[in-house]
Formats: sequence, structure tokens, C-alpha cells
Amino acid sequence: MVLRKAGTAAASAGVVAVGFVCLVTVATYAASGTPQQSANRASLTLSPGTVPAAYQGPIQQWGALCPEISPPMLAAQLYQESGFDPRAKSGVGAQGMAQFMPATWGTYGTDGNNDGKKDVWDPLDAIASAATFDCALAQDVAKVPGDRQANLLAAYNAGPYAVTKYNGVPPYKETQGYVKNIQAMARSFTAPTAPVEVSQQSSGAIYYAQTKLGTAYLWGGEGLPSQNGRFDCSGLTRAAYESVGITLPRVANDQWYAGPHPSRDQLRPGDLVFWATDLTDPRSIHHVGIYVGGGYMIDAPHTGAVIRYDKIDTKEYIGATRVTSDGAQALPGRNADGSITAPSRPGEPAPESPAPAAPAGPAPAAAAPAAPASRAAVAAGPAPTGPGPTRRT
Repeated sequence: MVLRKAGTAAASAGVVAVGFVCLVTVATYAASGTPQQSANRASLTLSPGTVPAAYQGPIQQWGALCPEISPPMLAAQLYQESGFDPRAKSGVGAQGMAQFMPATWGTYGTDGNNDGKKDVWDPLDAIASAATFDCALAQDVAKVPGDRQANLLAAYNAGPYAVTKYNGVPPYKETQGYVKNIQAMARSFTAPTAPVEVSQQSSGAIYYAQTKLGTAYLWGGEGLPSQNGRFDCSGLTRAAYESVGITLPRVANDQWYAGPHPSRDQLRPGDLVFWATDLTDPRSIHHVGIYVGGGYMIDAPHTGAVIRYDKIDTKEYIGATRVTSDGAQALPGRNADGSITAPSRPGEPAPESPAPAAPAGPAPAAAAPAAPASRAAVAAGPAPTGPGPTRRT
């Protein structure tokens, strides 16, 4: 896709900004009816552009099903599981946007759109089921002291028994990482209610990008010696932040979730700025640059061009991300086919019987192995290895 009429570049670049192209390769609590808004979660709304428009309303609605969850937390889980792909299927049989194992879906699948069916491949059913599964787990560990949302997330990863046994988040590195990552990623999905804190690493990232001005673009380029030090758009931004100790994912539409999203008037130098073919769907993000101020960015535009300054105010501009260390670390990896490497999935162990329709009903019985590695073997397959250059933008 071409960014049209980009305007003239900054004088220091000495070039005219023309269009650019950056390529991109491209569980549950049984409930009926619709969720009731919880007063202590109603103020947590999804940040614009972080969820495909078709799913924003359902995630906002079901994310308020019980006090332990929120719309941003639910969105973070769905992104971690599938990248919002309703047709996702894992090698061990987990299915749909929320990656449910069939046995678990058979017990806890929820009809989220009231069409009379509980379809694991229907994204509205998957969203509802993910929320209701979370709330069932919250019921299972409701008597455990500590942060109720953290305990719920730990139960999702390691099973309710482990949380009860250790009277809180169990001492498993995988589980502690999962809790931290989901809560960190939830901040990227949360609409800011105050100015976003300025990044401490932004100036170093800009300095790195400035040293690459004039370097020829290379699709898939990561600046390797074998590539003569050339970059594509997300390769440049990844290298810039890696120079200051933050490892970003390889592709632009994953980098979008590496932190909170400042508004256009709150942009600061060092923010990542993004373009999409469909402004209602972040999965269509195809280009990224580093904002430097004054309405300009440094970017690697397209084949035949060089790294340069370009204007950001064009019609495909979808927004910006202020990169944080926790936000970048929380992002899932990608498989060779571009699918999300999910850290965990709703599967065994699961509550043995469905909970009643009301969130305040009695907690179902649950069983779990002593460590999340056993659960991964049953439900989720291999643990993720982190973001890597498995796709190109």
C-alpha cells in the first residue's frame, strides 16, 4: 500500500517524501444471556484502534462480566492467544480466537451472540467464552488472598489448584511471567485517561535511527552484515529500540502493542507511528516509523528509497505507541507461518462442572497439575520463545 502525498521531507534529509510501501506477511464460565456491567470496571475502555472494530463492542461488554476482569485484560488475552484470528488452530487442537481445547469448549462454550449455537469458530462466541472461563476461574480462587486479577490469571496458566496450594500466584517462572505479561499488555489496550509518561529510551532510539539516514531500503532487512546494513520499516524500529535495550517483535502490527497509545496531540519524539490499510482493524497495519517531532518521522519507506524523514499526517495514519520495556516483553512470538505462539490456552485443567448463570454462584471443582509445564503439554504445546524474525514487514 502506498502512503500518498506524503509531502516534503525535512530539510536535513535533503529528499522529497513520496509514497512508501512496507510489506507485511500478512476456558470458560457457563452463563446465559449477556453480562452485566460492573461498576468498578465500567471506566476501563479499550484504546481506539487496538481491537478490530467488529470485536470492540463484544470485548467491551463481556470484559465487564465479573469484577476480576476488564475489557483491556480480555483483549490482551485474546491477542496473546490468537492475534484476534477467529480461524486459529494449534498443532495440539486448540481452536478459535480464544484457543479452546474441544473438551473444555464442550463444557463451557457460551453462545455470545444469542443465535442458538455455541460455535468455537464464531468470534463472538469465543469472546464470550473467554470471559466466562476467566470468571469461573476467579470463582475457583475467590478465597485466595492477594490481587484477585493476578490470582485469576495464574489459575488460567497453572490451574486453580496451584493458586490455592500456594495461597496466591505460584512460584512458577512461566506463570509469574504470564500474569505480568497479560497485565502489562492490558495497558496497551486501555484508553489513556491522563498524558502518557514519556519514554526514557526514546532519545537513544532516535539517535540510532538518525545514524542510518541515507541507508538503502531492503525488504526483510534487519541491518545484518549479510544485508549490507540495510533495513525495512519494522527492521529499523526494532534495531533502534534494541540499541537501548528493548526487544520489539519483528513486524509492524505486533510492535503496535508494545506500549500505551498517545493521541496525535500527545506525540513525543521516540514514539512509534503506524499506518494501516483499514483504520478500523489494527491487523491491517503495514508501516511503522519513529516520530522525531514537528510532524515528521524517520522511516525506511520502500524498495528503491533510503531511510529518511517523512511527514506523518496522511490518511492511513492509525496512531502511535509509546514503547515500554514491560509492554515489549509482554508481546507473544510468532510461528513460522505467522500465527501467534500462544503462551497458554483454555484446556485441561478446567473446572469439572459449569458454574451457574450468575457470577456469584458457587465455585466449581477444579484440578490442576503442580506446574504449568504439565498443563502446556496437555493444552498448549511448547512454550513461546519470544518474538523473532519469523515474518517480514
